[in-house]
Amino acid sequence: YILRRQKSEVAPELPEKIEQTLHIQLSEKQKELYEKIRKSSEDELSELANSGASEGALRMKTLTQLLRLRQVCCDPRIIDEEMDAQYSAKLRAFRELLYTCLEGGHRLLVFSQFVKVLQFLKTDLEESSLPFCYLDGSSKDRMAQVDQFQNDDSIPVFLISLKAGGTGLNLTGADVVVHFDPWWNPAAEAQASDRAHRIGQDKVVNVYKFIASETVEDKVLQLQEEKRKLLEQVFEESEVANLSLSVEDLRELI
Repeated sequence: YILRRQKSEVAPELPEKIEQTLHIQLSEKQKELYEKIRKSSEDELSELANSGASEGALRMKTLTQLLRLRQVCCDPRIIDEEMDAQYSAKLRAFRELLYTCLEGGHRLLVFSQFVKVLQFLKTDLEESSLPFCYLDGSSKDRMAQVDQFQNDDSIPVFLISLKAGGTGLNLTGADVVVHFDPWWNPAAEAQASDRAHRIGQDKVVNVYKFIASETVEDKVLQLQEEKRKLLEQVFEESEVANLSLSVEDLRELI
């Protein structure tokens, strides 16, 4: 027998967690790059399908193209290194949210699936002379970074990658959580948010999810309710062989 209890029953003293989705319009340059990749993806996939490629080959190619579209949504510099930082709509939105939070005395956890995104944010914070902690899969000082953030209120930002910080961390020093890009597994996303919303937290926790409007990110949000369990598997490479979504479902996202 397994007894499953909600957090509200186990820790009724926990303050509220407020979740908001921020819909962000891509910059013109970013939108042009997105459309260019989307159209070339459709052409490549049609050509591959017409050539009689196997479903497995089509699935892998589609996932690769979806990855590129998701990266453009985050920051076009991941795809085109010549692109200027000013064309990243999410970076501009993050700066605006960051300074609003700093004025209010808040501290932030910032999650992304892409280490490249975290490195761009890291550079941006360094140029602004803002102190921060940083954690990705290659970090050797995981607990040292956590302890530093928890014990030093003068550090306002903690940048964390999905795989390095999704579970097992207590980061109640923060009361704002930012998901720079959506996590297709809703349970994993909630788990990350709960690094701040757990026993020991005495402030209301605000969770912000950045979504690029009229893109694959928007489409996945629309599909989540309809195909929640299937989407939990979509972008986990280790699960590609076991995907329940058809190639047609995946291509529909493009």
